[in-house]
Amino acid sequence: MNNQEIYEKLQASDAIRSGHFQLTSGRHSDTYIQCARVLEHPTLTLDLAREMVARLPEGLNPDVVAAPAVGGIIIGFAVALALDVPFLFSERQNGVMVFRRAFEVSRGARVLVVEDVVTTGGSVNEVVQLVEAADAEVVGVTALINRGGPKAFSRPFYPLLSLEVASWDFADCHLCADGVELYSPGSRRLK
Repeated sequence: MNNQEIYEKLQASDAIRSGHFQLTSGRHSDTYIQCARVLEHPTLTLDLAREMVARLPEGLNPDVVAAPAVGGIIIGFAVALALDVPFLFSERQNGVMVFRRAFEVSRGARVLVVEDVVTTGGSVNEVVQLVEAADAEVVGVTALINRGGPKAFSRPFYPLLSLEVASWDFADCHLCADGVELYSPGSRRLK
């Protein structure tokens, strides 16, 4: 599957949306990537996960896949299935990302962190910190979509597709100034 085919599948599933959005990062944008519209199709999800795995460098060999809730759960599970390795996810408890539900990362494990859409990389970095706190190794980060711009990851980043989508601080948002209704479709409630 090439990048154009991936983009067309995103469009066909109505995953690329236009409007005025508050992203999970808190930034505003006129474009939102709603991966849930892609991930509601199991066969397509597994096809995309297999493509993500095929594009990983040879020798990466993760022992486990970890993903942040909520957005990373489905694609993280699909990537783990494609790799035939265990899967776990982190979630927020009192505003802090933690592993719950008896999930544990074994000391020395090689972990691939998976996310659906990465804008700033904040949630991914929180998962990386959790894994490293367990004395495990993050061998890389992958995502369905990189919304563009540099990421401050301490590990290599292998997005399936990169899209240059503008985002800005709410204080600089021309859509707010124009009174355009704001939507917050992300997985975290923002103020």
